[in-house]
Amino acid sequence: MSATLSVGDVAPDFQLAGDSGKMLKLSDFKGGKLVLYFYPKDDTSGCTMEAKDFNDLHDAFAKAGAVVVGVSPDPVKSHDKFKAKYGLCFPLAADPDTGMLKAYGVWVEKSMYGRKYMGVERTTVLIGADGRIARIWSKVKVPGHAAEVLEAARAL
Repeated sequence: MSATLSVGDVAPDFQLAGDSGKMLKLSDFKGGKLVLYFYPKDDTSGCTMEAKDFNDLHDAFAKAGAVVVGVSPDPVKSHDKFKAKYGLCFPLAADPDTGMLKAYGVWVEKSMYGRKYMGVERTTVLIGADGRIARIWSKVKVPGHAAEVLEAARAL
């Protein structure tokens, strides 16, 4: 069962393996803004476009005091290949057990060609320096999304 989060809620804690095997946890980002973008799968067209868009704005996010972290159920090895292939300069977190994805309410039932399955609903969560959720974008459409998140991070 996935959680339902709202703006103002305390962000659910997490501890996940990141690319290169480095552990990532919510407390690592305490006192700063954190952009968690949840995506279905490494190296697919929409997910690649989204990663490249966030990557292109990496310096602008840093100037806004925000760190971007991508999260998917793919394993660390897949993240390492994806990150190297596209020269991504932000961390990717692996959640193959889906615990964090469920805690953030993005592990949902999906349907394709009449077949139902569980997967990631493309979602972005902006967490403020106070550890509370400042903004949630659900069912994200990739074009222009990273720039919209950047503007929200700047305004926070």
